[in-house]
Amino acid sequence: MAHENPHDVVQITDPQDVTPDLRRELIECWVAVTNAGGAAGFPFPPVDGAHLAPFADKLIGQLDPERRRLLLALSGDALAGWVVLDRDPDRLISHWGTVKHLQTHTAFRGLGIGSRLMRALRVFARDEMRLEQLHLAARGGAGLEGFYSRLGWREIGRWPDALRLDGGDTRDEVLMVLTPL
Repeated sequence: MAHENPHDVVQITDPQDVTPDLRRELIECWVAVTNAGGAAGFPFPPVDGAHLAPFADKLIGQLDPERRRLLLALSGDALAGWVVLDRDPDRLISHWGTVKHLQTHTAFRGLGIGSRLMRALRVFARDEMRLEQLHLAARGGAGLEGFYSRLGWREIGRWPDALRLDGGDTRDEVLMVLTPL
């Protein structure tokens, strides 16, 4: 079921709450961000909706209040951005969550959408999922380290030259943590 919070971010925890229109908007956002060079999980643009649809459907199908949540930032009736919060059910590591696929639609860049999503995600993770810390991996060299550090995240390591993009462009994968929540 979708839940709204004071941060103007909608949370979805049930696949049945993703309407066909919302599914289309999620895919369109992912395509726009990827094709603009965004670090959104598909480093080899161009991509199109047919390419991303199976990945979106898998993500949506795995929504679950305890394991995977989808947070949406809306601007009026339009999807401005989204992010995924995962929790592994393994008892050994179920006290932390993983942030994936943060993206702001290119039409809404520069308006604080990504920051708003990340602040809301922190609240949901702490207050509803009872998580103690959050992890993420970001593409080095894209300015993401500064964005996340302004939100309280700290770098805990790097996998050097872990990501090989087109044209021989090799980047580190930057490992970050947010704790305490």
